[in-house]
Amino acid sequence: MATFHRKTGTFISLSNNNTSASRNNPTTEFNNGVIMSNEPLCDDVLFEVRINKKVNSWSGSIEIGVTTCDPSTFTFPSSATGFREGTWVMLGSSILKDGQSIVEEYGQDLDQLNEMDTVGILRTSSGSLHFYINGIDQGSAASNLPNKIYAVIDLYGKCSEVSLVRDNSQHGGSSPCGAGQLSNEMANMEIAEQESSVVMMMTSPLPSLPSNEHLVFHERIGSLIKLSNNRRTAERRRPLDEFNNGVIMTNRPISDDQLFEIRLDRLVDKWSGSIEVGLTTHNPGNLDFPATMTNIRSGTIMMSGCGILTNGKGTRREYGEYNLDELMEGDRIGMIRKSNGCLHYYINGVDQGVASTETPKTAWAVVDLYGMAVKVTILDCLRPQTQPESVRGQRANNIIRQFRDTIFADELEDEQQRDRLTFHSNCANHCALTNGHMTAFRPNPLEDFNFGIAMTNRCLRANETFRVRLDSTVDKWSGSLEIGVTEHPPQDFEFPCTMTNMRSGTWMLSGSGIMHNGNPLNEDFASESQQFQQPDKLSKLKVGDVIGVTRREDGTLHFSLNDRELAIEAGNVPENVYGVIDIYGQASQASIVNDVDVCRNSHHVSSEDELRFHRRHGRNACISNGGRTAIRPNARGEFNDAILMSNRPLKDNELFEVMIENMVDRWSGSIEAGLTTIKPEDIEFPSTMTDIDFQTWMLSGSAIMQDGFTIKNTYTCDLDKLSLNSRIGMVRSVEGNLHFYINGEDMGVACYNIPQNVYAVIDLYGQCAQVSITSGGHVHMAVADHLHHGSAAHEARPRPTTNESLTQTPDSTNHRFSQRCGVNIALKNNASSAERTKSFNHGLVFSADPLKSGEMFEVRVERLASQWSGSLAIGLTSMISDNTAVDHLPSSASANDFNDFTSRPSSKTIWMVCDCQVKKNAGIICENYAPSLQRLQVGNLVGVKRGVDNTMHIYLNGRDLGVAACDIPKNVFAVIDVYGMVEAITVTSSPLKDMVSQLLEYSTPSHVIRSTSTESLQGDDHDNDNDKREGDKDTSVKSFIFHESHGKNIKLFNAGLTAQRMASYNEAIVFSNRHLQSNSVFQVKIDRLNENWSSSLMIGVVECCLVDVDQLPISAIDVTKKVCCILQADSVYYSGVKVKDYFGANMDTLAVGDVVGVSLDEDRQLHVYINGCDKGVAAKDVPPHCFAIIDLYGQCDQVTILTDEALSMPKTDSSFNSCEVSSKVECSDYREKVDSEDGMKEKMYESPLNDISRESSKCDYQSACERFKSLLGLPEAYFDSTHNRCYCEACYKLRGDELYYKRGDPLKDYAIPIGWCRFALRVTT
Repeated sequence: MATFHRKTGTFISLSNNNTSASRNNPTTEFNNGVIMSNEPLCDDVLFEVRINKKVNSWSGSIEIGVTTCDPSTFTFPSSATGFREGTWVMLGSSILKDGQSIVEEYGQDLDQLNEMDTVGILRTSSGSLHFYINGIDQGSAASNLPNKIYAVIDLYGKCSEVSLVRDNSQHGGSSPCGAGQLSNEMANMEIAEQESSVVMMMTSPLPSLPSNEHLVFHERIGSLIKLSNNRRTAERRRPLDEFNNGVIMTNRPISDDQLFEIRLDRLVDKWSGSIEVGLTTHNPGNLDFPATMTNIRSGTIMMSGCGILTNGKGTRREYGEYNLDELMEGDRIGMIRKSNGCLHYYINGVDQGVASTETPKTAWAVVDLYGMAVKVTILDCLRPQTQPESVRGQRANNIIRQFRDTIFADELEDEQQRDRLTFHSNCANHCALTNGHMTAFRPNPLEDFNFGIAMTNRCLRANETFRVRLDSTVDKWSGSLEIGVTEHPPQDFEFPCTMTNMRSGTWMLSGSGIMHNGNPLNEDFASESQQFQQPDKLSKLKVGDVIGVTRREDGTLHFSLNDRELAIEAGNVPENVYGVIDIYGQASQASIVNDVDVCRNSHHVSSEDELRFHRRHGRNACISNGGRTAIRPNARGEFNDAILMSNRPLKDNELFEVMIENMVDRWSGSIEAGLTTIKPEDIEFPSTMTDIDFQTWMLSGSAIMQDGFTIKNTYTCDLDKLSLNSRIGMVRSVEGNLHFYINGEDMGVACYNIPQNVYAVIDLYGQCAQVSITSGGHVHMAVADHLHHGSAAHEARPRPTTNESLTQTPDSTNHRFSQRCGVNIALKNNASSAERTKSFNHGLVFSADPLKSGEMFEVRVERLASQWSGSLAIGLTSMISDNTAVDHLPSSASANDFNDFTSRPSSKTIWMVCDCQVKKNAGIICENYAPSLQRLQVGNLVGVKRGVDNTMHIYLNGRDLGVAACDIPKNVFAVIDVYGMVEAITVTSSPLKDMVSQLLEYSTPSHVIRSTSTESLQGDDHDNDNDKREGDKDTSVKSFIFHESHGKNIKLFNAGLTAQRMASYNEAIVFSNRHLQSNSVFQVKIDRLNENWSSSLMIGVVECCLVDVDQLPISAIDVTKKVCCILQADSVYYSGVKVKDYFGANMDTLAVGDVVGVSLDEDRQLHVYINGCDKGVAAKDVPPHCFAIIDLYGQCDQVTILTDEALSMPKTDSSFNSCEVSSKVECSDYREKVDSEDGMKEKMYESPLNDISRESSKCDYQSACERFKSLLGLPEAYFDSTHNRCYCEACYKLRGDELYYKRGDPLKDYAIPIGWCRFALRVTT
């Protein structure tokens, strides 16, 4: 007899021979009430307890489960949920394993049980865990349980006393405890016997079955069901308006081996889905009928479509040979629960086999008249009535022929996926795989040229062609893609550097012909082909070319190019050979082209363009129906991680539309939709798409979100309010606007300036569990018409005829105004013009989108009204414009209601420039900031900019008026008050381009692209064999330009020779396009200084160029992960650490026109040059092949490279003066002087003590002292500049000054003032 173990929780007392347990002080203590069974549980024996007493002091109640922990050695936790090491506990209606929830909704809620209710647990012989409540099996809660487990009970919360139920009868078998092995064997034999007899059951007679004439439908039914024919017929009312709430159940549980069969009497051709049939342990007299039976999460087995669902979750994807959704009127559906617990379904009398092997003993038949199914009738029959075999076969063939694409699409696709050729996961060292092992590439094609071998995952079949498409190349090496076959399996293959080095079992097509085991077979293999006329045959391959290899049945090997056969080149090739490619030399990436893809391309060209869901998606999403349907399978257990994307970018005016096919009522929130420029192959899917912070626009509820931030609230539709069968679509118009469509109706512009090549995004979030694509991937002509012409309706108000500029069509790339604006504002020209129609106020307008860092919103004054005073005001606001009703906007930026508006607790901050004052909310923060805006005239331009340093700048006619406010947050909108005499304005600015567009715009011309490509970034530190493979590479020294990778505030122009900092004072790092060669000087001239900042240019060298723009630090001294030597002011930094002070040059004292450069000598020492003068060694042991790095920091905001093609390192300081002279001319003049041989000779031998050259230039220190003197405001008339002299260490050494001189009368020793700068006073006589 079962008892409780004597070891218990702290507050437990046992009684009645350890068969009863109570918690001490139940009204003051709620936990530490754990008890366990004295012995491990026996298979198929129920361990059951009865609740004797409950208290109402606490929440929660009894918890029950099993554990592998031995109670005699285990230290009890305070509650059962604290068990670990293999513990399954039912808590409320959830199942926990080791404290973690594994089933959210299971069975009846334990917290709702009353006194005298019973709860039990049972481990079946197959290792499944079942819970019983009041004797009713709640279904399988877990599987694969260990053999030795103990029952665990927690008298928690309200439950204070339990007792064991002594009648622990066996369930699910008759074998005693200890005979589990025999029971398992018998069960396995039974299942095997059932499976083997499926075919025989179709023709063999069935045993006589008990009659079901007394089975009728229960009087409690779904809300839309109507019963007739003495409760033997059920019909769903309003079938064209409603598709669910049609659940019906039998009046009693079905008996073992009793057939329950119904006839499908009526269908409607409107909905998707159809009848569902199954069993449930829930008593219809107590059940709260759900909308559909698949929502039940306990004790229910249903056949839905062609699958079996247990407790709402799919347990068999494909069952039987029929699909319930494809049945027609008159078809019959039956089921039998056999005495061994197996459930069988019968369709038109044909046994479909075992659907479940663990069917509860007590179960009611249940029918769900869902979707198309409207009416059914219970049939009286003793056995399933089978159709003639010929009829069955004909019907099955018709179904397969008619519905092959829909019923078996997933199976066929899976079979193709398993059978298709892919690359094996084991590949060479320099090779990597992507795209589901369909694509192989060399990650660093500019650093290495070999070890790029990849092999197929299986052997090639006879006459099977292994085709490979060349995806990308690099313009550096010689040689290209090679293809062939090998007998060596890829699993344990030791890859050589190139397959042509293999000396056994290998045939390769390379640039030098067919190679067998490393030896050429026929070097003129393709002389007949016009594709190859040069010795480097395969090196002529272009991106997009497809090469193939085929082993025929006769053992011959054939090669093809773009499906054109070249020649038969090898014979006696054995069977079981693997396809192999060598991504060698110029080739950097290649992809397999399967036969199925070739077939698709040749016979289904139109389907290739069809919009479907991409194969990559969130982890909780599944794709079916050939990529047209997406499902979140565990919709009640998971609410996110179900992001889907289109298989290709959307075309202009192309509608991507989905229909919601399934929803759950468990979560908040619903479907989210939008667009992104990120490719599906490149994205790491987050839990929800609104977490993406780059180039993504999403509609979530009624909020428009860009890059994870809300930019617009109260959009004209709310996705959270969509119902089942609603349709949502999205379109990017040719103007770059994003429109959403709900059930075919345009909801208006959601976002402007959406780039091209965007992918559609659907997030099956919250309540939305299933969608299907409806648009078919075609351009929606009605949509295109509407997007081109629909905006005319918004321009119904008469426009002024006095100003034609207002009627001109704006550039589609310009900024636009938000639709939320003052009550007197009329927006025109696609919201790019704003006009105040009456009065002098209520003219607030906002930008449609928040400004990015460094982005300016600018307007042009179009019309003035002289009868009003006051003028335009402009600024920024963190208030989302769509979040405020029009009626609630203040009348103007200077009115009292503006102060009241900004003082509200819920209001956001507003910074405005009114007249010449800067206001923050209601307070003035700056007086006399700028010229009065009341002086604006027609045609004047006024703009506002959020700087990258979080400052607000106002621009007047393109001139920056300086910082108006600081600490501006992100996601602020431009706000303009069209007030007083200003009556009409038009937007003239455009959104800030993304980094990719900037790189394209400022990239170097085609004749220098090769020198700026990334192979130059990594240096030429290769072995001699690498150099040999580069062919006839031009070894002449090329001029430096700036590399295309640079800081985000940099703009390159002048063919990459000039770099300009466009904003702020930092994030302006630039690199040379190639590494520095020994004794060559990289020099730049300072073109422009900005006195508003402190500090200035930094220069040095870095081990390699930082190609990833997003990883560039804000300044050069922050480069710490690479070897980087930087001169900042007069200090030297080595990888971010200051290693030297008081260096001979000071970067902060450089003036416009000064030339600064760096060079590496033969001993790898870094030299710094100022105006051609070597300032000495700044660092030693610098790595070879370094790139020049320049930081346009602080005052320095523009530099230009001096293109001296072979400038040798000066040997003495005498070159300083010559370079000083040349540095004072423009870049073109400089090149002429250094290229003039005679001029160079004259300069090289010019005396360093020449007075003219000495006075022709100022050193850094003297320039700094002059700037300081100018700050003192002393009149220049007091000074005589002809006698000024600098006594810094560099200048006095260059002049050859002595440290001491004799001066005065009488003569006395005089020490020159080292470190000072003399400014002579003017002497008047």
